[in-house]
Order: sequence, then C-alpha cells, then structure tokens
Amino acid sequence: MVSCSHTPGDSTRGTQGRGSIIGTVSDYAGDLDPRTAWGLLADDPSAVLVDVRTRAEWQWVGAADLSELDKRVLGVEWVSSGGEPNPRFLDQLDEAGVDPDSPVLFLCRSGGRSAAAAGAATAAGYGAAYNVAEGFEGDLDDAGHRGTVGGWKVAGLAWRQS
Repeated sequence: MVSCSHTPGDSTRGTQGRGSIIGTVSDYAGDLDPRTAWGLLADDPSAVLVDVRTRAEWQWVGAADLSELDKRVLGVEWVSSGGEPNPRFLDQLDEAGVDPDSPVLFLCRSGGRSAAAAGAATAAGYGAAYNVAEGFEGDLDDAGHRGTVGGWKVAGLAWRQS
C-alpha cells in the first residue's frame, strides 16, 4: 500500500499537453517521500522513475541510480536549461515506452516541476502518476543551501555522479 500526502485540489499547476499547454491540473496519484518511492520502485516491476530535471542538472548534480533494482531512470526534461517548457514532454514519455497503466514516479530538484509533470501525465491518461515530493536535492536549509533537508540524496538512496 502506498501512502500519499497529496490532497487533490490543494494547488493548481500549469501542465503541458502534446505540443501545447492544456490548462491546469491539481490532481495526480499522490506525493511520495523518497523512501516510499524507492519501495514502490522495488516492489512493482512495472513502476518507472522519470527524472524531469534538465540535462545540466543530471550531469552536474547527479541522478538517481536504480541499477540495484535492475531498472534505469528515464530522463525527460520538463523544461530546458534555458527555462523553456518542453512541448514534447508527453510524446517523449510515449516514445520511451512508459506504460500509462503502470506507476510512473516523477522526480525533480525539490518537487515542484515533478508535481506539474505528474499532473500533466494524469491529464493525458496516466492512471498512477506520482510526485517524489522532496525531489532529488530537497528544500533549502536555513543557510539557503540544498542537500541537507530532505530529498533523494539525504534519504541515503542510491545515486551517481556523471
């Protein structure tokens, strides 16, 4: 059983459709903390992790490593390094072979972009689109730095540096 902290309707997120903005969505399967996300990925062979950060973030900050689960992370940018929305986001999920009937977990830096991606996926018919709420790096600490408060890395989950 997956426990989620997201309450449908608790926020409005801009989402992208196949080639265009399709409006706002505030509903998706739920928010998962990183350890719960790992558990779902480990327990469900069909579950997929999609990292929606930019190529620059994957290269310079690092990325989740699912090799011990015999899985790979799919990298599909939600926005480009220049901040432009990716108009092919949903098409790229399809092209990568992501099954709309399988759990799809979206990960970004701290949970914002991945929540928007989960909303867009839900609107496009993905039935179990989840947000990894704390993201890869977590929230800012009191000194304004990431990597000490929450997130995939702080949870001690497998990751790698390019």
